[in-house]
Parts: sequence; structure tokens; C-alpha cells
Amino acid sequence: MGGITTAEPTAEHGCRRPVQPRDGYTVDDLFTVPDLPPHTELIDGSLVFASPQRSFHSVVIDLLTTGLRRTAPERVKVRREMTVVLDRRNGPEPDISVVRTEAVTSRGQTRFAVADVLLAVEVVSPDSEARDHDTKPHKYAAAGIPHFWLVEMSGSDHHPVVRTYELDPLTKAYGLTGTHRDRLKLDVPYDIDIDVSPEALDAL
Repeated sequence: MGGITTAEPTAEHGCRRPVQPRDGYTVDDLFTVPDLPPHTELIDGSLVFASPQRSFHSVVIDLLTTGLRRTAPERVKVRREMTVVLDRRNGPEPDISVVRTEAVTSRGQTRFAVADVLLAVEVVSPDSEARDHDTKPHKYAAAGIPHFWLVEMSGSDHHPVVRTYELDPLTKAYGLTGTHRDRLKLDVPYDIDIDVSPEALDAL
């Protein structure tokens, strides 16, 4: 997820950014401050505004979302670009989340509690690389999300590479469980088999 943070009012496309409170924003502010751009996130009390994305980012999200839904059991739902509330000062928006079915309560729902998230997926963008590699995985792990995927573009053919991680409940840290370049085949958090080859991307 791309973005920039700001604590000062700025004019952009006719909008004024809000001035950040001295103690930072809370998750409640994320849903009540007027005129925030779509897909604004909250990280450590600061707002993170979404930037324009590459085609790779959009297509990979489509590919993984479709693949995850194809084999999803009734106990889970797959959602894209929904806020996950980690605590009062952190409301990131994973590119894809797998959540418990009972957590989906309405079509007007705007967020999920972290306890209901089984998998968070981030597709790396140039301007969000540090957050996707460091900030978000550490926060997801500390909050107890069991599984995390990091997806990057590799090589001259813009090949997707999916790195999968699983939470160690004792250390509250993620351990790498695999690096997948053409086929993503896993049995956690459920049976998953997704073609992630360049040809699969080109077909979308």
C-alpha cells in the first residue's frame, strides 16, 4: 500500500489535509475526519495517504484475491483493502485480508478487529517499501495475525514473488516459510493453490 504522511494542512486536488493533533490521531478519527482520501491508513497515530499504484499492484491483488476465494472454506472470507484495527493508534489497510466469516457483519462494514484476521497480504509499492518490509509486518506480528505474505515484483518480466511467513506465538515474530515464484501451494491457513506465473498475470 503506497502513501505519504503529513501533519500539516496542504492543498492537493482542491482538498486540505487536516492538521495532526498533538497526540496524534486515533482509529476513531480515521473514520470521522471529513474528506480523507480513500484508503487512508493510520500508523502510529499518523495518517498515511494512498498514492497512485502501478498496474502490477492492482493485477496481483486481483489474482491473489480470486485464488484465495476459489478454495476458501466456509469459515473464512477474503477481503481486499479493508482497515484492520490493531490498537487505538494503528489502523493499517492490508491489500488483502483473510478473516473469520463471523467477522463479516454487513455490506457497510468499514473495519475488522485484528483478532478476526488470519492472513494479511501486502503487495510492495516503491513508496511503501519500508512500511511493507518492516513497519507493517512487525505490527501484524505483535498484534497476533498468524500468517503474512509479502509480494514483490522481480526481474525484467515483472515476475511476482510471494514470500510467506508464519507467526511464532512465543516470540511474536514472523518466520519465513517459503518463497514462491510460479505456483503458490500451501495448506495454511487453508488449502491454497494459485498460479502466480507471469502468464497468469497477463491473462487478467
